[in-house]
Amino acid sequence: MFPLHPSETGGDQQIPLERAFAAPYELVARLGRPLDVTELAEFAPDELGVIFARQPALHRFPGSMAKRVQSLCRLLLDSYGGDAAAVWTTAADGRQLLKQVAALPGFGQQKAKIFVALLGKQLGVTPPGWQEACDPFGEDGSYRSVADIVSPESRIKVRDYKKAMKATAKA
Repeated sequence: MFPLHPSETGGDQQIPLERAFAAPYELVARLGRPLDVTELAEFAPDELGVIFARQPALHRFPGSMAKRVQSLCRLLLDSYGGDAAAVWTTAADGRQLLKQVAALPGFGQQKAKIFVALLGKQLGVTPPGWQEACDPFGEDGSYRSVADIVSPESRIKVRDYKKAMKATAKA
């Protein structure tokens, strides 16, 4: 996936997409160790919120995102034994995969479809029916979402598509 590290995006010149994908990297740096689902689930909520809020904040709403991360970690512990990959490795088909992703805290239907498309297009997670489940984001050769970003050029194509969709919606 492109980009994964803040230095690849021009540092402080980041825009929301790049900032979102840099946040886990920055959280690792702030904690001084790899992320651990059990530790994050059990972290004192106010303390985690402070870590998320340290400038530059890891999210536009750092306190809310810290709580969401904790909810996600608790769900992963309770439903998947702490194994995040089990969200997709246990899905028998695309419909079940979409259902499991959509059940994650902070994932609405569109974000879940985009995540399923990302799993399929970039990570080879392709249970039967995955493209149909994440329609239209699973379409080959489309540039509709982060699932299609693999280079600076494809990032520009995705941004152009999103601009065109916004202009159409305004008209």
